[in-house]
Amino acid sequence: MFGFVGVLIILGILLLFSAIKILPEYQRGVVLTLGRYTSTKGPGLVLLIPVVQHMIRVDLRVTVLDVPPQDVISRDNVSVRVNAVVYFRVVDSDKSVLEVENFLQATSQLAQTRLRSVLGQHELDEILSQRDSINHTLQATLDESAGPWGIKVMNVEIKDVDLNETMVRAIARQAEAERERRAKVIHAEGEMQAAEKLRDAAAMLSQQPQALQLRYLQTLADMANGGKSSTIVFPLPLDLIKPLMEAFPSKQDSGKTG
Repeated sequence: MFGFVGVLIILGILLLFSAIKILPEYQRGVVLTLGRYTSTKGPGLVLLIPVVQHMIRVDLRVTVLDVPPQDVISRDNVSVRVNAVVYFRVVDSDKSVLEVENFLQATSQLAQTRLRSVLGQHELDEILSQRDSINHTLQATLDESAGPWGIKVMNVEIKDVDLNETMVRAIARQAEAERERRAKVIHAEGEMQAAEKLRDAAAMLSQQPQALQLRYLQTLADMANGGKSSTIVFPLPLDLIKPLMEAFPSKQDSGKTG
């Protein structure tokens, strides 16, 4: 008799322990009663009816999902290998259990397909230079698709974009050509600005002939002081000899006149 009562006591204690559940702050418990959803419990102490009720724990903390490298063909038909990382969390515990079998695996597969489809709509230059915009597009697309599962996608980051060696060399040649183009454009702009300044200086000197003569003398002094050569080249303006040419006409002109 005592043995039967002892067995009952032990069974009662085991049932009591199976009915008591403790959920930490970051977990929630989805309770199923006879297979039907009844409530969401937690955090803290949770009492269940043994055998009748079953509880599934759901973690509400942010989950970091590493998306495996994906082979993507960009819009300009360039093959690249891209991997990314997705940050998400469960915001609706009952949907994450009732609407999808395994929300972690489902989110991983969804992230892989969305990564290929979104990057396929952009050219290679956009993938390399506009990562912030592409990350935002990926985050919005994943959040919209995973929303019915009770999942909130917080952020998506593209980690690496791997190119083959041929494409790397082509990009290097393109960058070199772009630098040469910029150098030529800068040189041409400098020549244009110098020509504009010379034009303004010529217009200013033409208003004052004395200033032009002083400039000639200054140039002559600079050549005499700075150079070691004894030969001096003196620029003679035509404005100085034009009056002499008009005062003394050439012999040919005088012969015609006679």
